[in-house]
Amino acid sequence: MELKKGENRFYLSDEQGNEAGEITYYPSDDNTLTVDHTFVSDEYRGHSYAAKLVKAVVEQAREEGKKIIPACPYVKKELDRREEYKDMQY
Repeated sequence: MELKKGENRFYLSDEQGNEAGEITYYPSDDNTLTVDHTFVSDEYRGHSYAAKLVKAVVEQAREEGKKIIPACPYVKKELDRREEYKDMQY
Protein backbone atom coordinates (compact mmCIF):
# COMPACT_ATOMS: atom_id res chain seq x y z
CA MET A 1 0.00 0.00 0.00
CA GLU A 2 1.48 3.33 -1.06
CA LEU A 3 0.63 6.68 0.56
CA LYS A 4 0.39 9.52 -1.95
CA LYS A 5 -0.32 13.22 -1.70
CA GLY A 6 -2.80 14.96 -3.95
CA GLU A 7 -4.34 18.41 -3.89
CA ASN A 8 -5.80 18.88 -0.40
CA ARG A 9 -5.75 15.15 0.25
CA PHE A 10 -3.68 12.08 0.94
CA TYR A 11 -4.67 8.75 -0.52
CA LEU A 12 -3.61 5.12 -0.54
CA SER A 13 -3.03 3.08 -3.68
CA ASP A 14 -2.89 -0.69 -3.71
CA GLU A 15 -0.43 -2.76 -5.75
CA GLN A 16 -2.61 -2.45 -8.88
CA GLY A 17 -2.83 1.35 -8.56
CA ASN A 18 -6.42 1.33 -7.32
CA GLU A 19 -7.36 3.91 -4.73
CA ALA A 20 -7.94 2.16 -1.40
CA GLY A 21 -8.58 5.12 0.87
CA GLU A 22 -8.34 8.87 1.25
CA ILE A 23 -8.40 11.75 3.68
CA THR A 24 -9.38 15.22 2.52
CA TYR A 25 -8.82 18.63 4.04
CA TYR A 26 -8.87 22.29 3.19
CA PRO A 27 -7.18 25.36 4.62
CA SER A 28 -9.64 27.16 6.91
CA ASP A 29 -7.36 30.13 7.34
CA ASP A 30 -3.62 30.76 7.60
CA ASN A 31 -3.35 28.76 10.83
CA THR A 32 -5.72 25.81 10.46
CA LEU A 33 -6.63 22.88 8.23
CA THR A 34 -10.16 21.47 8.36
CA VAL A 35 -10.10 17.70 7.84
CA ASP A 36 -13.54 16.81 6.51
CA HIS A 37 -13.43 13.24 5.22
CA THR A 38 -11.67 9.92 5.80
CA PHE A 39 -12.49 6.75 3.87
CA VAL A 40 -10.99 3.29 3.47
CA SER A 41 -12.48 0.70 1.12
CA ASP A 42 -14.19 -2.24 2.82
CA GLU A 43 -11.58 -4.77 1.67
CA TYR A 44 -8.79 -2.76 3.33
CA ARG A 45 -10.43 -1.99 6.67
CA GLY A 46 -8.86 -3.36 9.82
CA HIS A 47 -5.28 -2.61 8.76
CA SER A 48 -4.90 0.83 10.41
CA TYR A 49 -4.90 2.58 7.02
CA ALA A 50 -7.26 5.32 8.22
CA ALA A 51 -4.87 6.02 11.13
CA LYS A 52 -2.00 6.28 8.63
CA LEU A 53 -3.96 8.83 6.63
CA VAL A 54 -4.61 10.90 9.77
CA LYS A 55 -0.92 10.72 10.64
CA ALA A 56 -0.01 12.10 7.20
CA VAL A 57 -2.28 15.13 7.67
CA VAL A 58 -1.00 15.69 11.22
CA GLU A 59 2.61 15.62 10.01
CA GLN A 60 1.83 18.10 7.22
CA ALA A 61 0.01 20.43 9.62
CA ARG A 62 2.95 20.29 12.04
CA GLU A 63 5.43 21.09 9.27
CA GLU A 64 3.29 24.08 8.26
CA GLY A 65 2.77 25.25 11.87
CA LYS A 66 -1.00 24.74 11.64
CA LYS A 67 -3.70 23.24 13.86
CA ILE A 68 -6.44 20.85 12.74
CA ILE A 69 -10.19 21.37 12.88
CA PRO A 70 -11.57 17.80 12.87
CA ALA A 71 -14.86 18.00 10.93
CA CYS A 72 -14.62 14.24 10.27
CA PRO A 73 -15.70 12.14 13.29
CA TYR A 74 -12.89 9.62 12.79
CA VAL A 75 -10.26 12.36 12.80
CA LYS A 76 -11.81 13.87 15.95
CA LYS A 77 -11.61 10.46 17.63
CA GLU A 78 -7.97 10.00 16.64
CA LEU A 79 -6.95 13.47 17.81
CA ASP A 80 -8.71 12.90 21.15
CA ARG A 81 -7.36 9.37 21.60
CA ARG A 82 -3.70 9.77 20.75
CA GLU A 83 -1.54 11.68 23.18
CA GLU A 84 0.91 12.66 20.42
CA TYR A 85 -1.89 14.51 18.59
CA LYS A 86 -3.32 16.44 21.57
CA ASP A 87 -1.46 19.62 20.61
CA MET A 88 -2.82 19.57 17.04
CA GLN A 89 -6.55 20.08 17.62
CA TYR A 90 -7.87 23.60 17.22
